[in-house]
Amino acid sequence: MSETEYRNVRLTEEAYRRLESRKRPGESFSDTVERIAGERSLLDLAGILTDEEAEEMREAIEESEGRSHDRLDRLADRLDS
Repeated sequence: MSETEYRNVRLTEEAYRRLESRKRPGESFSDTVERIAGERSLLDLAGILTDEEAEEMREAIEESEGRSHDRLDRLADRLDS
């Protein structure tokens, strides 16, 4: 089994506070950095949809939101009566 190697990293106070705010209970700073470093950026998604696919997705989302609003309105009407 290999021994864990450690490195010192200097952070500004602001960077430290931001990192600390992302730290989960029971998570070390190393765990936090590894988790964050593994996250994908929204920029990684740029260009994966054609304009047509993006428009279809927007329309589907709007339709779904409309159905959700309708369901909430019906539920509110039932609760009011």
